[in-house]
Amino acid sequence: MDAASLYKSLDEPDRADHLWRYTPWKRVHPSGDLNEIPSVAAPEITLTCLEDGVALVGISVEEAVVGAEVLPESDEVTASFIRAAAGRAVYTLRVENNFIASSPIVLGIDTGDSACALHLTLDIGRNCEFELITQISGAAPWTGFLRTGRIGDGSILNDVVIGYTDSGTLLRVDSIAIGRDAQVKAGTVSSGSDRTKADLRYKMGETGGHLNVLGSILSANDMHLDHHVEIHHHAPETFSRLDWHSACGGNSRTVGTGMLRVAKGARGADAGQLFHNLLLSEKAEADSIPELEVSEHNVVGCGHGTANGPVDEEQMFYLETRGFDTQEARDTLIAAFLNSTLVEMGSETLHHWLSEHLQDELEDLKS
Repeated sequence: MDAASLYKSLDEPDRADHLWRYTPWKRVHPSGDLNEIPSVAAPEITLTCLEDGVALVGISVEEAVVGAEVLPESDEVTASFIRAAAGRAVYTLRVENNFIASSPIVLGIDTGDSACALHLTLDIGRNCEFELITQISGAAPWTGFLRTGRIGDGSILNDVVIGYTDSGTLLRVDSIAIGRDAQVKAGTVSSGSDRTKADLRYKMGETGGHLNVLGSILSANDMHLDHHVEIHHHAPETFSRLDWHSACGGNSRTVGTGMLRVAKGARGADAGQLFHNLLLSEKAEADSIPELEVSEHNVVGCGHGTANGPVDEEQMFYLETRGFDTQEARDTLIAAFLNSTLVEMGSETLHHWLSEHLQDELEDLKS
């Protein structure tokens, strides 16, 4: 069945579903008519390196999709809708076996100023080692971004996706399998869009997989940023951590929902998740729901937690006594809060670049 037919055969998502509890499908559909799959444009794709003059040999973006099946653990509604809307805007990020890069690779996605959609497959070979920044920018009123694929056996990947659109709605779906003994840091940096709905799912289906999912989310004004993360442990001796930090001000709302599923037979699995929310105004709202489903009794550990709070007044006072004005002190504490996950996303070079991006975002949200 093609993607459009599959989407139209599905029922409207139930608000009782973990995924749709805070953001109903109608609010992120581009037209609000759930029977419609509108014709949208394709974004512009570029592949560069942070270090100037470096030739990209062994990594490329190619048209068409190979081995791009959506994980059975993923939501059919969003995945089939983006596939149908994307049409021929389908690409593969192909990385040859043993590819190593000393500087982060930047995959730029420029949405332009009209609604657009993209389906990207990650075809990452064995024993690769590199950092990938996927930056979504532009002024599209609606953007759909689907990533499917697999991280090859033994590969080490720092994978950071930045939602940096001017406004509009971003619907993002990840459906990624982690290979045997692969080590993956999956970072999300989100700000800018009026509304974001992200459904990020990872399958630990092979022995020895190691996954850290990290979020640095900044919202202001009337933004509504909703991120749902699921990590499925199916193989023995797999490890995952979810660490999610959200700072929300103005009338904005952030949502973080996490699900860790450990299947029977995933012996020695080690899984945990933690959500931290920093409330910057009285009207800001942050919701976090961490959940666990553990069907295997022989595990190293499975845990979850969440914490909300305002800016610490004692820390504000300390910085003000050291010469910071009130706004500078506040911005410093916000940056430090979000930086605690940024710093875990990759190398010193990547962290420096992400920190500069964060400072730019803080300035943009004040203007």
